[in-house]
Amino acid sequence: MTLAATPTRRRLVQAGLTLAAAPAMAQPNWPNRPISLIIGYAPGGLTDVMVRMVAERLGRELGQTVVVENRSGGGTSIASTYVAQARPDGYTLLIGTNSLAINPALQPGSTPRDPLKELQPIGLVYYSPFAMAVQRSVPVQDLAGLVAYAKANPGKLNYGSSGNGSVNHLLTELLLQKAGMRIEHVPYRGAGPALLDLRADRIQLFYASPHDIAPLLSDGTARLVAISAPERLPTLPDLPSVAETFPGCAGVLWQGLFAPPGTPEPVQQRLYAALRATLEDPTLGERVTQQGVVLMQGDGAALHKLLASEIEVWGQVVRASGIKPD
Repeated sequence: MTLAATPTRRRLVQAGLTLAAAPAMAQPNWPNRPISLIIGYAPGGLTDVMVRMVAERLGRELGQTVVVENRSGGGTSIASTYVAQARPDGYTLLIGTNSLAINPALQPGSTPRDPLKELQPIGLVYYSPFAMAVQRSVPVQDLAGLVAYAKANPGKLNYGSSGNGSVNHLLTELLLQKAGMRIEHVPYRGAGPALLDLRADRIQLFYASPHDIAPLLSDGTARLVAISAPERLPTLPDLPSVAETFPGCAGVLWQGLFAPPGTPEPVQQRLYAALRATLEDPTLGERVTQQGVVLMQGDGAALHKLLASEIEVWGQVVRASGIKPD
């Protein structure tokens, strides 16, 4: 998918920053044992499913088993800290996400405090947009109708998120700021509980992954009014992006591959080559498209630039909205 020429597109696909050179270390037999791929989410969710699909193919390219380890908690900081402090030998890697950019503003005391210095970016992996789902009790059919209804009925709507400071929380806050709306926030510990309450009409709005919201669309419990990606998705061509109405109001859940700082340059290069080959696998592309996921292409410089830009963007949203961690 080609992203539109917007700030979000530039954050996702531009490269440009030069990575600091890693110490020169000979790694003639790397990898000669299994590699641990750490993620900051519990098993079973979309991220876990996606990472395991990538890990299997990445291991095939490297000729070694890539073992996915779930180290959830701390807004994913437990996982990222673990990798940041691991031996820089290429055997402990991280699938990092937007939380690396959000946590410095949301939880300034957490580690890594400066992910741009405390982690070594290897390459982009994929992104997943969010779809704005509206409970069927709300008499609107599109984003303009939702904005008008919210302004005419203050206090009537609640929106859910996957937790304070989660990506879908910040995306909704960004929309509220752009649209001049005020809607009560109800944080949950993950998408599952939020979707249950959306079904029960205890919340009326929720930015969900297309994969997660599909059952509620099938039975008519909810309808979609917009997508968070900067442009429409080929799989949902009739669903407009929020940015079409509110320019600059866009964002996605992205994933990137990171290593500990000081990882040797030859290992970084081998990892990125294997990652690129993995993402070019047409079978993987077909499978992830069914999940509403878009594979990304970009090296460590592109991932570094994306992370730097996201730190600035989401830091502004956190400060403007006064969001505090759970």
